[in-house]
Amino acid sequence: VQLQASGGGLMQAGGSLTLSCAASGSIPGIDRMGWYRQAPGKEREAVATITSGGLTNYGDSVKGRFTISRDIRKNTVDLQMNSLQPEDTGVYYCHILANYFNYWGQGTLVTVSS
Repeated sequence: VQLQASGGGLMQAGGSLTLSCAASGSIPGIDRMGWYRQAPGKEREAVATITSGGLTNYGDSVKGRFTISRDIRKNTVDLQMNSLQPEDTGVYYCHILANYFNYWGQGTLVTVSS
């Protein structure tokens, strides 16, 4: 099973983008889904996660601006990003944790210009 992320692109500061991630097949036993990002020269960091029960967690820098949503039955997870800032620039990766196994998407580039 592979994760396919889409929706990245170039956006001016203050704009919005929605990232989407879909699995190529069924993934039973999903515990958590989420989005991570890696900015140039920095380590990968968690942006937003959501558990199978719907509990969400956001990185401090995106709280109030980003919203994560998921459909476990469809194995999809989206990230609505509002009020984008240049510091949000990076490669965004979707992630699914299921039965102690980590699935990663290939990454989608988000570039925010000032």
